[in-house]
Amino acid sequence: MISTGSEIHPTLEAAEILMKDGIKARVVNMPCLEIFDRQTENYRKQVLPPEIESRLAIEAGASMGWHKYTGLKGNIIGIDRFGASAPANILLEKFGFTVENIVNRAKKLLRK
Repeated sequence: MISTGSEIHPTLEAAEILMKDGIKARVVNMPCLEIFDRQTENYRKQVLPPEIESRLAIEAGASMGWHKYTGLKGNIIGIDRFGASAPANILLEKFGFTVENIVNRAKKLLRK
């Protein structure tokens, strides 16, 4: 699972639940895509091993650009629309940035 900023904490919690369910989960904190892209290929492969194709990006913003990191077999929890207004905790729940949704989406991705 790849996450940034405020999404990292629910992603870490989701990883703990997945591990308790016997699912190996790895969390990558990627706060800056541009800096990651400037790293050596060897480093990028250590962080995102190419053989791991079930990748889930969690980004409380647009999903555009994340497919580069999730690949064709991965998925993204993101927000690709405008116009919602409410307290942050309500919006995060509405758009699926909850531990429960992250766990469910990760499990669904692994079943594919």
